[in-house]
Amino acid sequence: MQHLVLVDGHHLMYRAYYAIPKTLRTKAGEQTNAVFGVASMILAILKAEHPDAILFCFDKGEETFRHKEHKEYKEGRAETPDDFYMQIPRILDLLQAFTIPHVSDERYEADDFLGSYARQAEEKGMRVTVVTGDRDAFQLASGQTRVAIPHSGYQKAEYLGPAEILAKYGITPAQVTSYKGLTGDNSDNLAGVHGIGPKTAAALIQKYDSLKGIYEHLAEIAPTTRMKLERDQEQAFFCQRLATLLFDIHLPISLHDLSVKEFPTAAILAFFQECEFTVLAKRLQNLIVSDAYFKTHFAQVGSVVSGSKAGTSQLSLFV
Repeated sequence: MQHLVLVDGHHLMYRAYYAIPKTLRTKAGEQTNAVFGVASMILAILKAEHPDAILFCFDKGEETFRHKEHKEYKEGRAETPDDFYMQIPRILDLLQAFTIPHVSDERYEADDFLGSYARQAEEKGMRVTVVTGDRDAFQLASGQTRVAIPHSGYQKAEYLGPAEILAKYGITPAQVTSYKGLTGDNSDNLAGVHGIGPKTAAALIQKYDSLKGIYEHLAEIAPTTRMKLERDQEQAFFCQRLATLLFDIHLPISLHDLSVKEFPTAAILAFFQECEFTVLAKRLQNLIVSDAYFKTHFAQVGSVVSGSKAGTSQLSLFV
């Protein structure tokens, strides 16, 4: 069975930016901490997942249908530092060096691309790993699709399928949007039902199956909880709708064109050398020698020249 890996690009970039010291710079002074972290995680993802196909999905702007329906959508998040945005072009150059395709569209969020690619890949008989830390993606989990949450630079990824989501949250993937309708999502500035937390939400969903089922049985619910549900009913269904991913948007790059062939080793090493990522260049060369997937998908080249010392204990989780 062919294995497709879908990566939430912004999630990976944010993890890298905040995990790697901002002091990481080239000799010329270019800040590269996010670039280094993403590059390291790409190597770790390839080593762990052995994908037959791979795609990065990005958010593009603030004009999605969710922003248009809810002006305060995602407001209240801490403002992203300028030195994060300055590294995005370099990260896109990194993906180009690896020949890893990426997609984005002002009308949709990265999650919608994750959902649409995952569903259509399942229809083609592929198994899918979705790399993200966004719990909205839990609604994608199925017998063929699992969610991988990066930890320690993807050295200790947490994998969640339907059974793991049920064990951890008390809900099924199909119930994720009902859960979000009740609990809301602070990261998206969606309030849900005030006063109903995760445990109460899971218990209600377990008993009545869905948000719709809960509201069809309000008379059976304890008065205190019923009052909260009645007060915020409109808000609950609104949050559920905004949390629901799209599964049928047009795929700008076909599944066939996501296939991994041979990664251009020389171009990747040249990029690492330009960014002074000597430790990653050495790591890649070691993987080409020691790992079967890398032996198959990367050409062997000569040793890389010495350069940056970007391999100190500060970066140990990512190397």
